[in-house]
Amino acid sequence: MFLGSFTHTLDDKGRLTIPAKYRPELAAGVVVTCGLDHNLVIYPADEWLRLAERMRELPYTDKVARDFRRLMLGMAMDAIPDKQGRILISNELRQYAGIDADVIVSGQDRYIEVWKPAAWQAVRDTVEQATDQADYWRTLGI
Repeated sequence: MFLGSFTHTLDDKGRLTIPAKYRPELAAGVVVTCGLDHNLVIYPADEWLRLAERMRELPYTDKVARDFRRLMLGMAMDAIPDKQGRILISNELRQYAGIDADVIVSGQDRYIEVWKPAAWQAVRDTVEQATDQADYWRTLGI
């Protein structure tokens, strides 16, 4: 399970150092692709295979499904972290997420999100300023 958020900086080659606590689960490889909120998502290889299988089952005749697959698969890149726990983030993905140097790396249970700091703060502000955060708990049946 990926938990917590960390501030990191991409190096001048566009490599992201994965937080040390996440590395053991990612040693076998990762897939990085665009998130749905102009962020990036990093999946462990085995989790990506499960997701890809579900995308494979989406009907080809459904334009929304085709477009979703095009975005998720067409932007995806696979990588194996190097000895320092770094992965290269393609220029195309960095542009999609508006990332240049500083990023927020946030664990989201089975995957990791990578955000431009201002975008991450905007998401947090939206949730924190909700008039009744108890609604989030109620949706979970708590």
